[in-house]
Amino acid sequence: MITHLTRYPVKGLSGEALPRMTLLAGEGIVGDRSLAIARSPDVFDPDTPKASSKLNFLMLAKDEALARLTTRYDPVSHILVIEEGGVGRLGESTQTAEGRARITDFFRAYLGHQLNLEIVSAPGHKFTDISVVSAEKMRAISLVNLASVRALEEAIGKPVDPRRFRANICFDGIPSWDELNWVDRSVRIGEAKARVVMRTKRCPATEVNPETGARDIQLPFELRKHFGHFDMGIYAEVEESGEVAIGDDLHVI
Repeated sequence: MITHLTRYPVKGLSGEALPRMTLLAGEGIVGDRSLAIARSPDVFDPDTPKASSKLNFLMLAKDEALARLTTRYDPVSHILVIEEGGVGRLGESTQTAEGRARITDFFRAYLGHQLNLEIVSAPGHKFTDISVVSAEKMRAISLVNLASVRALEEAIGKPVDPRRFRANICFDGIPSWDELNWVDRSVRIGEAKARVVMRTKRCPATEVNPETGARDIQLPFELRKHFGHFDMGIYAEVEESGEVAIGDDLHVI
């Protein structure tokens, strides 16, 4: 059963929980990772968009303080709202030069960067971590089995917030780690169908506590130590479009 649905409009920033979403064949989730904040203007050309290493953008693996911010993005008005501790810090348009400048100025000050940050995007481009693998995988959706998260919790003796894994879809009711065997198999997700294309190898971004921004659990190390791999979750490419809602079924076809 699907328990959580989340879209991440801006790479590295907080997710937006949704009661339902549409999965589009060949496209994935509209508005997911559609913007990023580049560490310099020369790493991404919107006129000839190409996949670039995640190291070229603001991200939790390097900028853990981002976890303390709550952000919302309106795809109609293009307004990015930033809050910290429930207090509004900024609300600016990503479509105007003035708005983009205020947003990048905020992140430079907040993170203590002297970098020439720039908000980047291009029609149809997604700033997913596996965009460098292929254009198809750039549009893949990420899924996490909560039973596997609980197995990890039990192994390390600490609670693990599933938000650390920044999945689009969390599900439950499947045995722990069973999803890692679904590669090259199709799954029904609500009304949609997707094909699992790879396991999700975890990086230091998962060490960051989504509430405090502190690096408090070395999750890649713990996964390797207790289970012999670095994987938590799977990526899937949408084959058939359809609506997906919390409470919908998810199963291998």
